[in-house]
Amino acid sequence: MRPAPTRIEPIFVPRIWGARSLAPLFPEKSNSQEPIGEAWLTGVDCRIGSGPFAGKTLGEAWAEMPAEWRGTRLASVENFPLLVKFIFPNDKLSIQVHPDDAYASVHEKAAGGRGKTEMWHAVFAEAGAHVLIGLVPKADKERFLRAIETHSLESIFVHWRVQPGDSFFVPAGTPHTIGPGMVLCEVQEYSDLTYRVYDYGRVDARGKPRELHIEKALSVIQFGQPIRGKASQIRLRAHGCHKSLLTACRYFATERWKTVAPVEVLSNQEHFELLVILTGSGNFAWRADLAKYQQGECWLIPAGLKKFVLNPEVPTKILRTYVPDLLALRANLERDGHSWQEIAKTVFD
Repeated sequence: MRPAPTRIEPIFVPRIWGARSLAPLFPEKSNSQEPIGEAWLTGVDCRIGSGPFAGKTLGEAWAEMPAEWRGTRLASVENFPLLVKFIFPNDKLSIQVHPDDAYASVHEKAAGGRGKTEMWHAVFAEAGAHVLIGLVPKADKERFLRAIETHSLESIFVHWRVQPGDSFFVPAGTPHTIGPGMVLCEVQEYSDLTYRVYDYGRVDARGKPRELHIEKALSVIQFGQPIRGKASQIRLRAHGCHKSLLTACRYFATERWKTVAPVEVLSNQEHFELLVILTGSGNFAWRADLAKYQQGECWLIPAGLKKFVLNPEVPTKILRTYVPDLLALRANLERDGHSWQEIAKTVFD
C-alpha cells in the first residue's frame, strides 16, 4: 500500500447536447454512435487503472485509502470530495442552476445533500464560443419568469466570450449555460444536482421534453448578487515550470502547469491532489518506479508520496486540483507579494 501515482479510468456519459468525436483528448472516441457530453474523470464508479487499488472503483478505493494517501485534513472525510469532468458541447446546454450546501442538505438528502459550486477551464475554444454566467443587474424574479414565458431568457444573462486558457468560477445559486464550440475541464464539489430552467424546446430519444425544475431553481437563484464569471489567473513561483492559480474556493483550488523539462514535485501531506493531462505525454518517476502518462488522463497523487519527478517527453500542460486550506492559501499568496485586490479576483469564499 505504498503511495504511488494512480491513474483513474474515465466514464463517458451520453448527453443530448454532446459530440460524436472527443478527439484529440480521446482519439479512440472519434465516431460515437450517440453524442457524448461528458467524460467523468473522478466519478465514484470510475475504475482505478494502476497501483495497489487497480480494478476497484474510485468509491471503493477511497473507503480503503489510509490517511497517508488521503492527507491529514481529509483522513476522516466520508465521500470523495472532488468531481472532475471534461465537457464536450456540440449544442447549448440547458439553462440551469445548482443549489448550495445549505439548501441541498435540507431538500436533497436523498441525492447526497451536497450543493454544487464549480469552475470551468477552456481546454479548446473556437472563435465566437461563449458561456452565459449570471444575470444582468436589473433581472429580478419577475423579469426572469417573464423571460422564460417569452423564450427570451438569454437576453437577461451576462455573456462571456471564451478563449483557450480562460477560466470561469460558477458558485452555487448562479444561473448559467455553456454554448457549443469548446471543450471545458470542470472541477466541482462532488454533486450531480442540477435544476434545469430552460431547454430550448428539445426532446429526448423518446420524443418527450426533458424535465424542468423551475420552482426549485427560483428557490436557489441568488438574484442581485455580484457576478463572478471570468477569473483572473495568478502566476505562482516555480522552478522549471510555468504555474498559474486559475481559481480557488473552500471546495477546490485549481492550477495550470506548463512544462517542457523535468520538474521535481513535492506532495502535500495535508491533501491528495489530482493531475489532469490536457496536452502532452511523458512519465512520472518516484523512488525506483515509473509510470507513463498521456493526454486525457487523470492521476491521483497521494499525500504521502513525498517526491516525484514529472518527465515530459513532449510539451505538457496539466491541471492540478486539490481541496485547499483557504486561509493558508491566501496567506501564501500574500507572502509571495500578491495584493489582496489581486487575490480577491481568483480566490473566492
